[in-house]
Parts: sequence; structure tokens; C-alpha cells
Amino acid sequence: MKANYKFSNICGTVYQQGNIIFTPDGNTLLSPVGNRVSVFDLVNNKSRTLPVENRKNIAAIALSPDGNVLVSVDEDGRALLVNFKRGAVLHHFNFQKPVQDIQFSHDGKFIAVTHDSHVQVWRTPNHLVREFAPFVLHRTYTGHNADVSSIRWSPDSTCFITTSHDMTARLFTLDPLEGFRPKTFAGHKDAVVGAYFSANGKFIYTVSRDAKDEPDDTEAPQVSSAFAHSIPRIRWGVHDRHYFNLPHTKVVCTTFHPSSNLLVVGFSSGVFGLWELPSFTNIHTLSISQEKISSVAISPSGEWLAFGARRLGQLLVWEWQSESYILKQQGHYFDMNTLAYAPDGQTIATGGDDGKLKIWSVQNGFCFVTFSEHTAPITGITFAKHGSVLFSASLDGTVRAFDLVRYRNFRTFTSPSPVQFSSIAVDPSGEVVAAGSTDTFEVFMWSVQTGKLLDILAGHEAPVSALAFSPTGANQLASGSWDRTIRIWSIFGRSRAVEPLTLSSDVLSIAFRPDGVELGASTLDGQITFFDVRSGKQSNVIDGRKDVSGGRKADDRVAAANSSSTKAFTSLAYTADGSCVLAGGNSKYVCLYDVREGEGVLVKKFQISENLSLDGTQEFLDSRKVNDAGINIDLIDDRGNASDLEDRMDTTLPGASRGAGDMSVRKHRQEARTKCVRFSPTGHDTVMFDPFDLTMDLTPEAVLNILAEGEYLKALVLAFRLNEKPIIQQVYERIPRSDIRLVARQMPSVYIPALLRFTSEHLERSPHLEFDLIWVQTVITAHGRFLRDHSGEHAPVLRAAQKALGDVEGSISRLCDENTSTLQYLIDQSVVKHGLDASNSLDD
Repeated sequence: MKANYKFSNICGTVYQQGNIIFTPDGNTLLSPVGNRVSVFDLVNNKSRTLPVENRKNIAAIALSPDGNVLVSVDEDGRALLVNFKRGAVLHHFNFQKPVQDIQFSHDGKFIAVTHDSHVQVWRTPNHLVREFAPFVLHRTYTGHNADVSSIRWSPDSTCFITTSHDMTARLFTLDPLEGFRPKTFAGHKDAVVGAYFSANGKFIYTVSRDAKDEPDDTEAPQVSSAFAHSIPRIRWGVHDRHYFNLPHTKVVCTTFHPSSNLLVVGFSSGVFGLWELPSFTNIHTLSISQEKISSVAISPSGEWLAFGARRLGQLLVWEWQSESYILKQQGHYFDMNTLAYAPDGQTIATGGDDGKLKIWSVQNGFCFVTFSEHTAPITGITFAKHGSVLFSASLDGTVRAFDLVRYRNFRTFTSPSPVQFSSIAVDPSGEVVAAGSTDTFEVFMWSVQTGKLLDILAGHEAPVSALAFSPTGANQLASGSWDRTIRIWSIFGRSRAVEPLTLSSDVLSIAFRPDGVELGASTLDGQITFFDVRSGKQSNVIDGRKDVSGGRKADDRVAAANSSSTKAFTSLAYTADGSCVLAGGNSKYVCLYDVREGEGVLVKKFQISENLSLDGTQEFLDSRKVNDAGINIDLIDDRGNASDLEDRMDTTLPGASRGAGDMSVRKHRQEARTKCVRFSPTGHDTVMFDPFDLTMDLTPEAVLNILAEGEYLKALVLAFRLNEKPIIQQVYERIPRSDIRLVARQMPSVYIPALLRFTSEHLERSPHLEFDLIWVQTVITAHGRFLRDHSGEHAPVLRAAQKALGDVEGSISRLCDENTSTLQYLIDQSVVKHGLDASNSLDD
């Protein structure tokens, strides 16, 4: 059993706070998620998360114009300089103050950073050279009377404009200029959100937060100039003012696309607008969210608009010309309670306190369906063995079955009297579903086919916390309860006599080993106890209190080592081979134990997060955060200092709680804890081995020599390894038609997506129609099972092939129609000619 697991991706949240940005090519979107950065490939429909972590939640990110260097800054001003393409941290740096905005100059040589009411400009470190102190301060600029909110560089990178909460914008030059004093642009009646240069440098556009009074202040030079380098020499003056005229709303975020003069504005009401400047023509206005838009970005081509809504965790990419969504994702609004792997390991289902049930693709990390039928927090979910049906239990008193083919709720199971369900299990055949209640202490069983209640299993004296069916189909149901017992029921047996298995503390979670012989249970005292199901005897016990314990919360009165709240496992999962157990609880650690023999050995301990913004990630509290009154400043409610009225208002009811912590407290902090752990049912990652990787001297000459010898399969594989399109095309077109089927069948699976993509591209531009169609048909016939099993991973390739075949079909049908018309015309002309000849002969 391997233990060298590495972080791969984040599912469940797509955006949390901070600014979102596009890469220079416009195909990828970067979104801050907690203290990490998620990368969304909008063309290939994939997502990944960079393996680097900031100390706290990220407040601002910036990407260099060449796309090589990423700077992420957390809430305290601590920054990471990251090689974006490799995902490696190059340097750590502390700006000493919270950063509102950070921007690279257009030439990539400088980085401008807000520093309270000042602006600092640093020289961009070289990402190819290892330096001791890479960040070198160029200059510090002063003049604002309040915090600086945004920075924008001029097109030639010789000057920049800043906006501030003091209702002004200021123009600074990068280097001192004789006779130049920073220009101040005043006249707004509220904080200035953004200021932008036009493409030619002749106009500066400023946008204020007050959408009613003076949201857009367009300024133009009184003396026109055709050169951007003369921006500091221009005498600037107010040219025009425009108003958005949207009542009861404020401007939250803006961005500007200089080449097309498009201004994008996000409002606090969830509405965004698109205006063309300087005429201020409203092109588009749309409501895309129920909450305010926190961040907005526009792609370099100006076609795609990206929006992030912090409160809902929404991330949207909108193509404004076709008025369609490129990306539309939303995470769970509250905490995520439970998750389940599909039997094929390709999808993950998650349930949260918001009552939403979401299905995520493992390959691309996107949520592709959301069920919102539940009206209370979801406590448990499980897949049927064949994988097309998903069951969920909720505190709303219902168990629901969802069809993952038609995406609908086709069964709803309820109890005779209203109860709250805390656990769920489905038998291997998928015909019986069971749920445990928290108030009547009973286990309810229903028939999936009819939806009728089959039986009620009574005997527990406390809430039923966990259920599990034997995976071998032995018709055994195990139930764990807070009454310190585990009961194993024979659900189709006549006798209801059950001998309980007694434990030392409350049962929190249970799991069957895949062979059904062993049952593991975690209890409140931090132990994992194992039982032999056949004999009912205890076979092993693991004391994991010291392993899982860790992390002190800000309001804890005792040290982390003495806290009892983190010393228990709340979730268990066996590996597919049954050799190891993965366990997690209300702490920052997840433990992996080897349970094959002996008393159970701790193989590895994983820390789920190092984010200091979460409660419970520190072992010791920082005494520097305790004020003179002895109160931790992290516990002080600072919402009254928020700039927006809706952020300052406390709308929670006293004593109200909805699963995501007690909302009646003055300040609620998210905790680092593990609600649920699961292993992929497939038990292993798919590894493809290429036998040509280690043995061949790979050069273009070697490929052509092998091709000349008639070894077409080897030549094609080496051409794809070389990945040069001219070589691939030469090899591809020289393969005889009679050998296509043989070569395609013997092609290694690792090269099938590349071969199908190349064939699709070749089909669109080549006149060899029959040749390409034979290739497509042979590849799909020979490797159809592989493509079907990895359809999520290779969806872009299949879409490209479908598009190419559709285009060929359309062009052939049009050509046939034209030929039919031409032939019909020729036939008609021939008939007319013969008729004329016959009439002439009769006249003669």
C-alpha cells in the first residue's frame, strides 16, 4: 500500500475571496480558494490547484505579462513568488501591510503594490536565477489621505494611476521627472473604485463607488497628444461625467479593456453592466448572482468576462457577444458534511449544510449537476453498487434517491412519524436502503423499487450515528450508536435476536472491510476497534488519541495536547485491498494505519491545511494577538468597520444555528476539521506505460529512417513522442491504406487521444477524405472501450472528432446537393435540346 499521496485538486469551492485574473493567452482563469490558487482551463474544460499554500487566505494575486511568475499575497501582506508553469515557490516576502491591489507593469519589469495610503514599486525578481534577496524596492509614492484601493499602469509602463478611499485618483511617474508633480483627479463624492488609461494614453477613466451620484468620471486632455510617453506633460481636465442611474446599489468592482474601450462594472445587487467608452453606450446589463459581485476580470481578447461572488462562492465566465456561459460553478454555501465515491471512481458526490447535493468530476474538478430537493443539512450519501443511483439522508426527515442518468429525484422515503436521519446505507444489490434516526433511535429500511417501508429495527438507546451493509451480500447490516454498542442485523432473517457488540465509548463511525470479514469502529475516546464479524470477537484496537490530536482554537481554554474535542475519529474508510484504514476527525490531521497484522501501525499522518485563517491549525496561540484586556483580537467582531452597509449589518437571529456553527456568536471562524474521508473504490491510479520511452534514440532522422524501413507503428509512436506536427503528418500520410487497421489496433493507449486529435485536425484541412475516415473509424472501433472509460478525461478530443465529422458530413451533403442540382440542370437542358432537334427535323 503506497503512502506517498500528494495534493491534487480542490473540489467543493471554486472562489472564496480576492481578485480573479486571466492568463495572457486568455484560455485560463486563476481564482483564489482559501490560501491556494485554483487554475481553470476554459478550453480543455479542466481544473487544477497549485500545490503551494499561503499562510492565510489570499487577498490579491497578480500574473506577469509573460505568464511565468505569479505573486499571491495573503491577508497579512505575506507574499509568495511562484513559478506558475511549474507550480514551485521561488521566494517568500512580507510587505508588512495588508495589500489591496498588486499589479505588474506591462513590460513585466516592476510590481506596484498598495501599502496603506502609500504605493510601493518593486523590481520584478528573475524567476530563472536564485537570489538571496530578490525583491528590490524601486520607490515609495505618497499623497493619498486614505487607503489605496487599486493601481493601473499606463500602456508604456512609465507611469501609473492609483485610486483611494479619499475620493481621489492620483497619477504618478515611475521615475522622477523634472517639473512634474503627481496629478490629483478629484470631484467624486464617494470612494474611487478604479481608474484606467485608454489604449492611446489620451484618456483616463475613473469610476466611483456611488453609482447614483458620480459613478463614471471621464477625463480628457485639454491639449491633445498622439504619444503615450507625454502623459505626464498633459494638462488634464474633466471632459465628461456619466451616471449609471441604478437605484439602491453601489459599484463594487470594475475592469477595463483598452483595445476595445469596454468598461465592465459589477454592482452590489449582483448585476453587471458593459459600457463602451468614451460614448458611455450601454451594451449589456445582466443579473447573474443573488449577492454582490466581488471581483471581475476580462480576457485579453475582450470576449470573455469572469465574475466572482464571495458570499455564494460563485465563479462565472460569460461570453457577452453570444450571451452564453463558458463556465458556471458554485460551491457549497455552508460546511460540507459528507462525500461518496462512485463505484467507477470517476465522480464524487458531496452533501452540505446548505441542503445541496453536488456531483463532481474527478478528472476535471467541475460540478456538473446540483440537486436542491433537501430543505435541511445533508448528513449522509451513498452510491448504489452499479453507480447510476445516489441516495442521500437529511435532517429534513427524508431519504431521497437520485437517478444520475436522467438527473432527477425519482424516490423519496419517509418515516411514519417525522424524524431526523443521521446516517444512511444501501445494500450491495441496490434494492434496500436503510437510514438511522437521531430522535427515535431506530433504523428504517425501505424498498427502492416500491418506495415502501419494509421494517423498523429498534434496540438502540441513543442516536444511530453510523450504518453499513456488508459488501459481500451476506444481508448483514451493522449499526453504531451513541449508546456504546454496535448491532449486526440479519435483515432477511426471521429472528430479530441481535447480540450487541459493546465498546468503551460512543460510536462515531463504522466501516466494513471490503471482504466483509472485519468491521472497524471509531469511538469518542479516540480508539479504533476491529471485530471479527463471524465470531463477534474483538480482533484489534488502535489508540489514536495522540495521532489525531492537534490544533488549538482561538477560544480554547486549554492547550491542544489537553483538548478532548480533537481526540476522536469521526470518519473511517478502508482501502480497496483492505490493508489500510484512513481515519479523520475534528482536527487538522488525517491518519493512515496499516491494519494487516499486529496492533495497527501509523503509516503516515497528513495535515489537511496550513491556513492560519482557519481555527485549529496552530498548536500554540500567538500571544502577540492578545490585547491589553486579555482578549484575542481574532475573536473581536470587526464587521462594523466594513465599507458596505450590507457587510456591517448583522442579520442573524440570536441563538439560531444551521449546522455551520453557532451563528448567534459575535464572530464565527471556520475550523480545520475533517468531516468525511473516502478512498477511491478502484484502489489504484491508472498508470500507462510506453515501451518506447526507455529504448529509442529519439530524433527526426531516426523517425524517418524507421519509416523508410516500413516499421509504420514504431515510426508513428516515435513521431508522437517527438511531438512535431510536420514529422507526424509525414509519417501519418505515408502509412499504406491496407496497414491502417493493423497499426491502429496495436497503437499504445497512451497515444490514442493524440492520434484521434491529429486525425480530426487533418480531416478538416486535408483532401484525403476516405483515408482520414478509415483512421477515425478504426481508432474508435479498436479503442472504443478505453475512450468510453476515460470519456471525462478525453472529452475535448471526442468533441474535436465529432466536430470534424460533422463538418465533413455538412460539406459532403452540400456538395451532393449542388451536384444533384447541376445534373438536373444538365438533364433538363438535354431534354430541351432533344426537343428542339426533333421539332427542327419535323419542320424539314
